[in-house]
Amino acid sequence: MNPARPALPSTVRRFIAFRVLFSARFYYPVLAILFLDLGLTMEQYAGLNAVWAVAIVLCEVPSGAIADRFGRRRLVVFASILMIAEMLALLLAPASPGALLIGCVVLNRILSGVAEASASGADEALAYDTLQAAGRANEWPEVLTKVMRWQSVGFVISSILGAAAYDPNLLNSAAHLLGIDARLTQTHTTKLPVALTLLSAIAALLTTLGMREAPRHETPPHSQGTWRLMGRAGRWILNHRFFLLLILSAVCFDSFIRLFLTIESSYLRLIAIPEATYGLIGTGFALLGFAVPALASYLIRTQPPGRNLALIALLTVVGLIGVAITWKGYGLLFILSLGIAFFLINFLLSHHLNRGVDSAMRATVLSFKGLAMNVAYGTAGLVFSALVALSTSRHPGAGADAALRDALGWLAPLFVLAVLPLALRWPRLREPSALSEPSESNPAPRA
Repeated sequence: MNPARPALPSTVRRFIAFRVLFSARFYYPVLAILFLDLGLTMEQYAGLNAVWAVAIVLCEVPSGAIADRFGRRRLVVFASILMIAEMLALLLAPASPGALLIGCVVLNRILSGVAEASASGADEALAYDTLQAAGRANEWPEVLTKVMRWQSVGFVISSILGAAAYDPNLLNSAAHLLGIDARLTQTHTTKLPVALTLLSAIAALLTTLGMREAPRHETPPHSQGTWRLMGRAGRWILNHRFFLLLILSAVCFDSFIRLFLTIESSYLRLIAIPEATYGLIGTGFALLGFAVPALASYLIRTQPPGRNLALIALLTVVGLIGVAITWKGYGLLFILSLGIAFFLINFLLSHHLNRGVDSAMRATVLSFKGLAMNVAYGTAGLVFSALVALSTSRHPGAGADAALRDALGWLAPLFVLAVLPLALRWPRLREPSALSEPSESNPAPRA
């Protein structure tokens, strides 16, 4: 009988918990309508996503290089502190249009973007290095599986509680069952999901304080400089076309899928789905985190990367075409297609990048990946905002639903135009069998 496998190192377990707590945003099921109910317009809301992306663009790669130079744990702790601050900014926002509301939500988006940038790359590099130091790097796919599955559990809980906390009718009914004469209105409940997320942020901070930095085979000297380390990581990506093409492909998938997920609650309203069921829908989406990791592991073992990317592209196109049709009820099936594609691309990208990059610049390379994704996401947000505004100006009086429906119709053709030049190279895409960091005098051959 084989001996039981030893437990994962404490820092890896805390990494899993941090990912769950950091992503357990109770307001996600009602994200779009929360901002709209506070008093923003759809155009302002879409513009806020661009503000969020700009914050990440400015901080993503420098934060990864700082993590590689001075320690990944410090950046993860800092990200938790920023998450607390961003929730406080949203809690203080007034529920009425005006300069104060705009100031609070812009501050929230900036803090959220910097927090995301600080955690991006640093947490994953810290966990992978801990496994590598223990001689267990081959267990990384299993760690990713645990992360996705526990994130799914967290998402289920936060989706159900968040959507329920936002619905005053549901809370009043529950109170009446307990013999309490509650008369809550939407004004009372709008910020309850935000308050719950603040508690999650505090728990994330307590979790990160117990992490420990793993010894690395090579630690960049402080004299190297943050910008020099960023340049070194950038050259590494450019000189390994497999990773460059993989990142660019992931950028296309991620930007379009995340854009839709950002406006998902408005889409659900459009197809006449009751708000009280948003949590259940979020639960169904989260359950994909249990099934998709097994599928992703199978695809990595049995299929070449190009074929896997083609499958993800097919799922994405089907999903985007389906949501554009705005079928009442049946539109949920196409959210499922987008969800599978979203989980697959993130699993595949993390697997290949962590296995291929040197420890000394792992967080920086992962931050370059995050930077590329968020630049594309911010650009997609701006384009979508422009499409909504164009539809509104062309059809005055038609209403916000008509403008949203018109804008959704552009997503699938724009995605095809973006991904097609990359897809032509997928049939020849092969992961290098041996990787070495290119030096300035002897760059690695382009594969």
